[in-house]
Amino acid sequence: MSAPGHSATRRPTPSGGDAPSCGAPGEPTRASDSGPPSENLVEIRGLCFRRGRQVIFEQVDLDIRRRAITAVMGPSGTGKTTLLKLITGQLHPDAGTIEVDGQPVHRLGKAALYRLRRRMGMLFQSGALLTDLSVFDNVAYPLREHTDLSASMLRKLVLMKLEAVGLRGARDLMPNALSGGMARRVALARAIALDPDMILYDEPFTGQDPISKATLVALIRQLNDAAALTSILVSHDVMDTLAIADHVYVISHGKVIARGTPEAIMADRSAWVRQFIDGLPDGPVHFHYPAPELTEDLFTRRSV
Repeated sequence: MSAPGHSATRRPTPSGGDAPSCGAPGEPTRASDSGPPSENLVEIRGLCFRRGRQVIFEQVDLDIRRRAITAVMGPSGTGKTTLLKLITGQLHPDAGTIEVDGQPVHRLGKAALYRLRRRMGMLFQSGALLTDLSVFDNVAYPLREHTDLSASMLRKLVLMKLEAVGLRGARDLMPNALSGGMARRVALARAIALDPDMILYDEPFTGQDPISKATLVALIRQLNDAAALTSILVSHDVMDTLAIADHVYVISHGKVIARGTPEAIMADRSAWVRQFIDGLPDGPVHFHYPAPELTEDLFTRRSV
């Protein structure tokens, strides 16, 4: 698969039907200690993943470039959060490979996986702050767990992270005293506490008012550029996501249906892409959940 370019590239039309034939998870495509680093921090090849007979991903190829914001977009229920769990090793693929900086995540032992996860920050959709800890202690938590910093150095680092998200003055507040936007920003400060190489954002704009959303949009772009981070942003918030993304994947029915720059995605005329971008209520993603014909349902005797 070629890397995202200046024009959107469409995949074959997603279809239902029987589960695809997928082999076992393959060997890594590139040794982690051979040659110069790839321009991609994450490389996914031939990804297949199911829940029972439900196909979540079918032969998906996807690249996450270093020091860029890559957006993964699609309707609700298309597996965006599942993709983050596969990248972080919380779930294992049924087939295919997932490499982070050359390391096959799904084949790592527990110790190696934990070391790799320390290089990742995660902003959960809910924020997931610890409700019995103050703002300061929420941000300090990963530093206390994973470092042996002195109390003085830890305090300085926490205040710097809070300053980066504009909430140094809120350090003594408890989570229940925060607005939704403030809680999300505290969670972002916690996500960058260990200076990760990569941050994964799970629907960061959900439930935010316009001012809070604009603040988060600006923060994600500024932090990515200032710290040379690699960011994966999964969202169905079209305009705000496209405003800050460098590369975009649109997924639906287990497949990548388009990929490219935000400008190319906006210009894509595929019915699948247009329904999502334009927010159309019906189209390739049907309004009606699959069911028998209405007349058949109405006039068939069934016990209730």
